[in-house]
Amino acid sequence: MKKPFIENSTTREVSRLLETFELNTVCKSARCPNRWDCFSSHSVTFMILGTMCTRRCRFCGVSKGKPEDVDSGEPLRLYRAAQAMELRFVTITSVTRDDLPDGGASHFASCIREVRGLEPRPGIEVLVPDFGGETSLCSLVLEASPDVFSHNVETVPRLYQTVRPGADYSASLRILKTAACHSSRVVVKSGLMVGLGEQEEEVISVLRDLRDVGCQAVTIGQYLRPALECLPVTEYVHPERFQFYEETGKRLGFRELYAGPLVRSSYRAFEMWRRVNGDHYTKQEFHREPRCQGIH
Repeated sequence: MKKPFIENSTTREVSRLLETFELNTVCKSARCPNRWDCFSSHSVTFMILGTMCTRRCRFCGVSKGKPEDVDSGEPLRLYRAAQAMELRFVTITSVTRDDLPDGGASHFASCIREVRGLEPRPGIEVLVPDFGGETSLCSLVLEASPDVFSHNVETVPRLYQTVRPGADYSASLRILKTAACHSSRVVVKSGLMVGLGEQEEEVISVLRDLRDVGCQAVTIGQYLRPALECLPVTEYVHPERFQFYEETGKRLGFRELYAGPLVRSSYRAFEMWRRVNGDHYTKQEFHREPRCQGIH
């Protein structure tokens, strides 16, 4: 599966601004196949808290090792970069920082508050790590009022030990449920990959779990091996199955579900946010809200 690299004046300008403001993007670090399309449309997913991840997930192309110190000047540079790029929608993610007492939650909150100061204010999506399942840290991010709160379950529970060693499926669901119970104004989103050895019924089971905890939007994409040290692709999923997942998601009650070979977490994030918040949806149509008691 290949996608052509198309460089133009816009992609060069976006790259220049990222270098000027000394900011990282997951687009580059994770070797996303859509990065040049996104750069061409002035869409960027900023990656905060450095470039070194403390986890060793076997699907991910982000560097692993000793993490950098937290950069207190990063939120302001993020603000200035978003301003210079005239972004209407800002997506912020991070490496996992198990070395920090709060997992980087307060830094996420600082970045959100800084970007909220832009005029006109862009939409803000955060794609957060699991914070070790600590819901209080999730709440710290939510109190800064992002428009979209995203956390990826990544794969089916059976494959966690192989694909996401050190992560816990139930902890991820707990994080998403906390977000859904925090405010009806925040869009709760998740994502997973296929092609790692999962079964179709396992994917459907994950989708049911995500709806049960209040998730409103989901992305499903083909796993593509980013580096030789990462897991090999088990299967290249047929487009008809992606279509089946989209149709199943609609039946389960998701507001939006994007599924396709090159769909990634931040795939058309601005479009998805607008569609979820569209006038054609009502609170009554978004049924099966999660039971919010007893979140630990």
